[in-house]
Amino acid sequence: MAKYTTYTAKGIREDLADIIYSISPTETPFMSGVAKTKATNTLHQWQTDALADVAANHAVEGADITYGTMAPTSLENNHTQISTKGIQVTATNEAVTSAGRSNEMAYQVAKGAKELKRDMETALLSNVAKAAGSATAARKLGGVPTWYETNVDAAANGSGAGNGAIRTDGTQRAFTEAQLKGILVKCYNEGGNPNMIMVNAFNKQKLSGFTGGSTRFDAAEDRRLITSIDVYESDFGTMQVAPNRFIRGANGTSAKIGQDAHILDMEFWAVSFLRDFTLQTPALIADADQRFMVAEYTLESRNEKASGLITDLTTA
Repeated sequence: MAKYTTYTAKGIREDLADIIYSISPTETPFMSGVAKTKATNTLHQWQTDALADVAANHAVEGADITYGTMAPTSLENNHTQISTKGIQVTATNEAVTSAGRSNEMAYQVAKGAKELKRDMETALLSNVAKAAGSATAARKLGGVPTWYETNVDAAANGSGAGNGAIRTDGTQRAFTEAQLKGILVKCYNEGGNPNMIMVNAFNKQKLSGFTGGSTRFDAAEDRRLITSIDVYESDFGTMQVAPNRFIRGANGTSAKIGQDAHILDMEFWAVSFLRDFTLQTPALIADADQRFMVAEYTLESRNEKASGLITDLTTA
């Protein structure tokens, strides 16, 4: 008698795990690490200031007081950018039973929110000039690389920016500890106290090879060789080292190829929201459930002299 096997049987239920596995990265170290403020106009403005230069200051006893010229503050601005994510799920798709989620719309909304957040992190770290936009062109915020002017280490054929203007990339070269130390000196001399080094994966490994005054330890008891640096102790303080997958690439290439090393004083950056994250339900125009996510925001560079940039770095 022939055995009845699974090869001939009909109606066997599919073996589909009731979990959906996603490997896509969702961390946004820059946006999550800086302050969040409120914008009240599409042109967001703020003021920066600095103390007067140090001077020889000795007065004769009984002398008349002299009054110098008072320097005004500097007015800076950036434009708000609108980032959106539209989601549409048909009524039929909502009605069927799906594996891995009990509610298709709720699942897609959660996924879309993560995608929107990644888009915003990429915009904030992009070498894109601020733009006022028009009725037919989108407003754009000037990303972090466009604000560095004072403390920059770039290739000889790269050009600086500042005030939200685009940078010109130069010939790429290797990331070195000498570059890092040089920028830290510049930041310190300008009054900054950087507390974060933000790099892509490749240059995070390069930084972990910096020797400084450190010694690598072989933890024999658990057979671990400690070769990474998550905290960098400089002559001017301790800085956290944060890898970031969304640092921009050269000449508009993929953000994952990031060629910038940001030496950040996180106190002097902020994301300003004209409209915070909002989930809207538009009027139905089809046999489908629809949602619309939107955020309107910009980057606030509170004083670029507090931070520094090492750019035109090799990425592989």
